[in-house]
Amino acid sequence: MSVLPLVFTSGWASGINAYAVVLLFGLLGATGVTDEVPAALQRPDVLIVAGVLFLCEAVADKIPYVDSVWDTVHTVIRPVSGAVVAALLAGHSGSLPEVAAGAVGGSTALLSHLVKAGTRIAVNTSPEPASNIVLSLAEDLGVAGLVAFAVFHPVLAAIIAALLLIGGIALVIFLWSRIRRYLRRRRQRRQEKRLAAAGDTGPLPG
Repeated sequence: MSVLPLVFTSGWASGINAYAVVLLFGLLGATGVTDEVPAALQRPDVLIVAGVLFLCEAVADKIPYVDSVWDTVHTVIRPVSGAVVAALLAGHSGSLPEVAAGAVGGSTALLSHLVKAGTRIAVNTSPEPASNIVLSLAEDLGVAGLVAFAVFHPVLAAIIAALLLIGGIALVIFLWSRIRRYLRRRRQRRQEKRLAAAGDTGPLPG
């Protein structure tokens, strides 16, 4: 069970930025900083793909509304990535069954992804883009710092990840009324556009 804290932390981080997790673990292993990283994550092709996708996310994640579309697309990708990374870590250490590790990593990634997506919806109710940029940078730095910290202090990192997850869930619940108002306004605008389009395509008067 010694790998469980690392699995949990990697799952939380994957829900925020899966590509950063793969890239960081791969680089830490490939440079010899730690021997806790399985060889599959250190492969050059994996590092190149993860690096390119990380750069794409770094841009998309800082643009209002684009970030929410990106989150929607990654509702499946992040939990699956979290499960795969967790299973690889468990298989490498041999201390936790891979299926159990995948379940822990995938479910934790799904929860943190939902927290991130919900928070971004709330942030997008504000017209200025600065909050998106600041939040995205904080997430990127948080993922990088906690993943690197988890390699050397897995238990403490897992505690921090659990606190961040609980705090994020509480924040989304608190902001849910704002999110609902935002979604209601979006539905109303869509209905108004459809009605306007229907009026434009109708028969011209006499």
